[in-house]
Amino acid sequence: MISAGTALDRLRQGNRRFVTGRAERDIAAEHARRRELLEDQAPFAILLGCSDSRVPAELVFDQGLGDLFVIRVAGNIVAPSQIGSIEFAAERFGVRLVVVMGHSGCGAVQAALEQLQRQTETTSPNLGFIVNSIKPGLSHLLENPEGPKGRALLDKAVRENVRRSANQLRHGSEILEQLIRENGLKIIGANYSLETGEVDFFDGFD
Repeated sequence: MISAGTALDRLRQGNRRFVTGRAERDIAAEHARRRELLEDQAPFAILLGCSDSRVPAELVFDQGLGDLFVIRVAGNIVAPSQIGSIEFAAERFGVRLVVVMGHSGCGAVQAALEQLQRQTETTSPNLGFIVNSIKPGLSHLLENPEGPKGRALLDKAVRENVRRSANQLRHGSEILEQLIRENGLKIIGANYSLETGEVDFFDGFD
């Protein structure tokens, strides 16, 4: 079993390789690895990220088959299916690190801000569920008329949304709460920059 700290180090090192263009993964190695994983898997980290096509976790962290247990949903929101998936991986595979990762320019977060500012609703109840899951964590950002605007507001909102999702995981599941207390599970928040490729781990550190 890999500790949360060791798992985080592996992610940081992988992202550094990605940013500097020194990724180590190659197709031949992954082909062989696929055969090794037929019977079981042992991911070292769980990642709840956005579905945005520009943020594939395995590439961003220079990891291969079987390394990451990835859940992707627009706006990296937390709902029962995401919680259940994380509970499953944490219990079944003994994963001790959960990363909730947002990204710059997130369209789902932008849509939530726009609805808060214009008092409108989406026409799709399914998309509405995603946006409405994000909005409660952002409303306080609009209370100060002198607060950030434009891109600065969106950047702040993305981070607030990550913090909210991470806190929902820390305090919304008896299984995860027990794993945190007794087994060293760590849930942290991160933000990926589309501009630089860098991942900033910024939430959940004691």
